[in-house]
Amino acid sequence: MKKLILASAVSLAAITSAQADDHSGTYAFDTQGAHQFITFKISHLGYSWLYGRFNDFDGQFVYDAANPENSSVSVTIDTSSVDSNHAERDKHLRSEDFLYVSEFGEATFKSKRVVLDEEGEADIIGDLTLRGVTREVTLDTELLGHGKDPWGGYRMGFEAETELRLKDFGIPMDLGKASETVELHISVEGIRQ
Repeated sequence: MKKLILASAVSLAAITSAQADDHSGTYAFDTQGAHQFITFKISHLGYSWLYGRFNDFDGQFVYDAANPENSSVSVTIDTSSVDSNHAERDKHLRSEDFLYVSEFGEATFKSKRVVLDEEGEADIIGDLTLRGVTREVTLDTELLGHGKDPWGGYRMGFEAETELRLKDFGIPMDLGKASETVELHISVEGIRQ
């Protein structure tokens, strides 16, 4: 009888632990707390680095803990929120030379598949639509952590990087060979819904 009670207690503990460890679900980006960033870095003529960010974007990801390759993410960016810490340059970035925000006010990313590597990191492959052009891109992604927050919610955070060729998205401005590509760095914290 004692063995049966002990076995039942161990089984119950295992089930409870598995449920506690199950961090699957749909996570909305924490826009209210602003625990999210999309930043970019591009060479200026090969002489210096220009850094900037998009201040307004939203999205969600679905995480499948049992089968992470079945996870997905979608993001919508307000391209007019580009911010390089210089008002006149930001006007230029919003113009037809670059983002052309009067015609293409949003950029979107929708994942198509997730490929895991041996180190637990993932490539998220999906369609990025920018300036009206849709191309497949790969986000090199790392899970930063997950767990309960102090307000009774459950959070999960990721970092991702990718590099884009300006010409691939119809950006006509030519700043020379050193400035043909832009690096994107994404950091998001999601709250489970």
